[in-house]
Amino acid sequence: MSANTHIAELYETREFGKAMREIMALADKANQYIDELKPWLIAKEEGKDTELHEVCTMGLNLFCLLAAYLKPVLPVLAENAESFLNIEAQAWPAHAKPLLDHVINDFKPLMTRVEADKIEAIVAASKENLEKTAEPVQTKKCEPIAETIEFDDFAKLDLRIARIIKADHVEGADKLLQLTVDIGDETRNIFAGIKSAYSPEDLEGKLTLVIANLAPRKMRFGLSEGMVLAAGPGGKDIWILSPDQGAQPGMRVK
Repeated sequence: MSANTHIAELYETREFGKAMREIMALADKANQYIDELKPWLIAKEEGKDTELHEVCTMGLNLFCLLAAYLKPVLPVLAENAESFLNIEAQAWPAHAKPLLDHVINDFKPLMTRVEADKIEAIVAASKENLEKTAEPVQTKKCEPIAETIEFDDFAKLDLRIARIIKADHVEGADKLLQLTVDIGDETRNIFAGIKSAYSPEDLEGKLTLVIANLAPRKMRFGLSEGMVLAAGPGGKDIWILSPDQGAQPGMRVK
């Protein structure tokens, strides 16, 4: 079986890997032919123009056949080779005829050699991208923003500056402190779930913000008449909001 027929059968059965190995074996033989005759040395010797022409002609014809074999898998390369060789589009080289007494075009590189340092750079960049991909996704530190409201909805809240005038533990409550707050013209009783972060003595005399028009809530420990505003996820990480110096109990927050 000829190499031509064998490679054709491999393509038909979609065994492209085996076909490429066959073609590369033929390319090795072509390279061996050129390497043994060394046309670049013949070109330096006087009176050997005919021998040089014969060797180069054979090399170009071998190149032409190899390009035809590669056309099913490297069509762009094959088309560029055809342009360089100044020939029409090649079909399968079953009945290929050698190029003799034929003018070719000026040579242009058909592909660029990939240098080792560029390959190393590509590999290094790929590793870096993989490492970045492998990094755990950072979860958001804050709760999602609530749905948008209209200004009129916000205006319904009556936020007031309040001074905590008394703070006590609540018997039987693990999270609550009982606060007595001054909001200007009156005092309110508020139960706040801040026991894990504050001691009563830390709060007395402190200014904070409360929602003054929140409907009173009857609890097992008594009636809560508002809400102290605080931030944080919970536990020891709770901070009641405090106004800047100069604010006075009863002032409305706008």
